[in-house]
Amino acid sequence: MIPLDKGKYTVTRAETAADLSAAFSLRGLCFGVAGGASDRFDDTSEHVLVRAKSNGAPVATFRTAVYTGAGVANSYAAQYYDIERLYAFEGPMLELGRFCIHPAHRDPDIARIAWASLTAFVDNTGVQMLFGCSSFAGTCAAPYLDAFALLRARHLGPARWQPAIKAGEVFRYGEDVRTKPDLARANGAMPPLLRTYLMMGGWVSDHAVVDREMNTLHVFTALETGAIPATRKKLLRALV
Repeated sequence: MIPLDKGKYTVTRAETAADLSAAFSLRGLCFGVAGGASDRFDDTSEHVLVRAKSNGAPVATFRTAVYTGAGVANSYAAQYYDIERLYAFEGPMLELGRFCIHPAHRDPDIARIAWASLTAFVDNTGVQMLFGCSSFAGTCAAPYLDAFALLRARHLGPARWQPAIKAGEVFRYGEDVRTKPDLARANGAMPPLLRTYLMMGGWVSDHAVVDREMNTLHVFTALETGAIPATRKKLLRALV
């Protein structure tokens, strides 16, 4: 990842035991015990911390791993989605995982500098796709029906890359949600990370996985970097 020092925040790799402990503690705060605990994907990922310069406190964290071709079968998302179609994708794919912002810190610049760091990494390495799991809190779909209706209507991924069902318990909003979305309710219910993906031209799977261990509903989310609007790229690069 590309280190950044901008405004009130810094972006750095989590390299020491203390850094990793800070990242896992923040994950636990945001996702609960299951999200804060280390897993086998942590060993093959690069961990990143966004810190407040005023006191060094971690305000955001995420992890990344880069795959090519059939190697994407080793990703975290591949546990829950059949992503065999992506084996044919030409170019490196970066999995963005465990992205979270401290709930006490609402400054939108935190997300902006995190994405600026990702943008710089993409520019320097030639990554052609970002992907991951975007999580809705809880395992009941009812509060999010407008959001799922909006995803179905506007943001389903192309058939050539669309993940197939693999998990045992899923919510097939691509088939089961037929109502017209209320845009205000839909956008209000959308997780911030997912909103960011969609603003940049991202797309989603046609179903959500019910993850009872993490107490979330999550959807496979992807962004082909060539589809990012030029204005959005310009804004993110301006922060580097």
